[in-house]
Amino acid sequence: MIGKVAGRIDYIAEDHALIDVKGIGYLVYCSERTLRSLPRAGEAVALYTDLLVREDNLQLFGFTSLVEKEWYRLLLTVQGVGAKASLAMLSALGPDGVSRAIALGDWGAVKAAKGIGPKTAQRVVMELKDKAPAIMALGAGPAPDMGQDDDVLEDIAPMSAPVAQLGGAAQSEALSALSNLGYAPSEAASAIAQAQENGGGEDTAALIRQALRLLAPKG
Repeated sequence: MIGKVAGRIDYIAEDHALIDVKGIGYLVYCSERTLRSLPRAGEAVALYTDLLVREDNLQLFGFTSLVEKEWYRLLLTVQGVGAKASLAMLSALGPDGVSRAIALGDWGAVKAAKGIGPKTAQRVVMELKDKAPAIMALGAGPAPDMGQDDDVLEDIAPMSAPVAQLGGAAQSEALSALSNLGYAPSEAASAIAQAQENGGGEDTAALIRQALRLLAPKG
């Protein structure tokens, strides 16, 4: 299994990029958002990868974070969702958007992805809602490390903006805090997703406070 590819961008196409790793070119399929985040041709890059094995084909898919990779893999477990549909949802919503949509049960947001019908969107939300907290808890981890390869001298810029990384960390810490207070993972994930939708901010304490207000008994 190829879990990470680190090298230089050869070219970027509509749905994939070719990454040169010491003279070997890896064709890596990515979401539209990931492709837009990649550096220019000739520059260094590192991606987490997942290898799809079929009888007549091998395809490598690339991701800028573990959260994106794990959502891709989890979406594939839903009946009727293949690699193309999984990437379509990540292209339309991004990993954080997928997390929020599923935690909130918002199948309408999932349906906005190219080629995703209402039945598939509803199935995605129903089958993955209880699994969303585990992926959300991963937070927005750092971009893959290039290591100490002498052939790649440039530092890799983080694939996610600092604010996005902070948001992922706040989300992960808030999930942990609410779980420690006794809230069910799916209940906590839904409250955090709603707090973020309401502009709960990137600060962990503020996110927890707003989520607790949403979880408080009404009346």
